[in-house]
Amino acid sequence: MSPFRLTRTLPEDAAGAALRADVLAGLTGSPKTLPPKWFYDARGSELFEEITALPEYYPTRAEREILLARSGEIAAVSGARTLVELGSGSSEKTRHLIAALDGLHTYVPVDVSESALTGAGRALAAERPGLEEVHALVADFTAELPLPDTPGPRLVAFLGGTIGNLLPAERAAFLASVRALLAPGDALLLGTDLVKDVRTLVRAYDDAAGVTAAFNKNVLHVVDRELGADFDPDAFDHVALWDAEQEWIEMRLRSRIAQSVKIPALEMVVDFAEGEELRTEVSAKFRREGVRAELSAAGLELSRWWTDGEGRFALSLSVAR
Repeated sequence: MSPFRLTRTLPEDAAGAALRADVLAGLTGSPKTLPPKWFYDARGSELFEEITALPEYYPTRAEREILLARSGEIAAVSGARTLVELGSGSSEKTRHLIAALDGLHTYVPVDVSESALTGAGRALAAERPGLEEVHALVADFTAELPLPDTPGPRLVAFLGGTIGNLLPAERAAFLASVRALLAPGDALLLGTDLVKDVRTLVRAYDDAAGVTAAFNKNVLHVVDRELGADFDPDAFDHVALWDAEQEWIEMRLRSRIAQSVKIPALEMVVDFAEGEELRTEVSAKFRREGVRAELSAAGLELSRWWTDGEGRFALSLSVAR
């Protein structure tokens, strides 16, 4: 069995402090916003797993199709001895890639959830005794990330289209921070959902069974539980819209009535007008040349581009210059 090690780079109270800061900033801004990372408590994670199995939600299936078909090629091109996965969660998606990386020395899963890292990391260490080490990091990958000293070449994987949840300036800062982790010749494997017909896009975020609506409203349950707020999720409607100019989906919660919400932990009251919307997620969709340009601006050169059979989703491999 491969050795398993876990390093915590976040203080024990980091999540609570970040939630308070995000709620204060987001609910006093105009328009009101909450970051999508707060969907994912235990219940939110369960709901997202349900979403990935819905007929309308294609990204997970499309990305898995590419990984199944191309992991061998990715392994051969990258020659990675260290695999770093940002936002690793259950590490389910990268199992195909880990299996293909014959010369892999160390796997470094990075996530804010210590429990997810421990469960997935120990399982992988048992499944892949050929690995020298699984070194999990409890860390926020959008902040400064101190990686362990591991052999190169390094391959950093950021999958699931999660980069689309970042606004353009945030994406630029994120890609620059990833480039700073890499030596020349190291690589980034990036998952990006692609621009396609509006009906397919909207249905992926507004399914007929209402699972995505429950997932969206879960952020209000999180704020209620953690900050003592009195949001009534039933007083908000789930909304998913395509912004053609920005080429992204926006998920929002629309207040059904004029209401005031108390958040005792922040000593604040937030007023919502009837019909006022709270933005909870942006999910940008991409085109190949746009991805190339954003990578290039960060010092990364696009070298490989793979899509699923229907051209819905892309994995790209870019090399540090």
